[in-house]
Amino acid sequence: MDMTEQSSLDSSYEEDAQKDKYLTFSLGNELYGIEIKHVIEIIGIQTITVVPELPEYVRGIINLRGKIIPAMDVRLRFKKTFREYNDRTCIVVIDIQEISVGLIVDSVSEVLSIPGSDIVPPPEAGGGMNRYIQGIGKLGAAVMLLLDCDKMLNDNEIDKLFIAQ
Repeated sequence: MDMTEQSSLDSSYEEDAQKDKYLTFSLGNELYGIEIKHVIEIIGIQTITVVPELPEYVRGIINLRGKIIPAMDVRLRFKKTFREYNDRTCIVVIDIQEISVGLIVDSVSEVLSIPGSDIVPPPEAGGGMNRYIQGIGKLGAAVMLLLDCDKMLNDNEIDKLFIAQ
């Protein structure tokens, strides 16, 4: 077996290991999930530098080991009321269309396996929030909204963040 075949096996094994796995976090009493394949790391809240003329939900930028990353408050993105950050507040660093973005969430819970058979499509309803939801995971009697990371920012917003970086 040559190196190319081994690399291909490694990446397919990695994809299988991440299949159906979601990092769960909360905003108030609501539970959300992000496919683990998008998550780079989870860090505590830190100093955020405000950048003028970014959308309100982009709180500013953080310096993560020399890399400048925009920090988006998911509460504000979903048009919820702002909540002061505390010691449970986390920044989930994800990749959206090859850009690293920090998602500010109330707290991170755990990584859960949710098989495709336990995921249903979101209801068809007017309003903007459903565009961020790729599905609804059933966890016993509870439900979790599964986010579509690629839709958290549209192309125009990505262009603005490129300028900020």
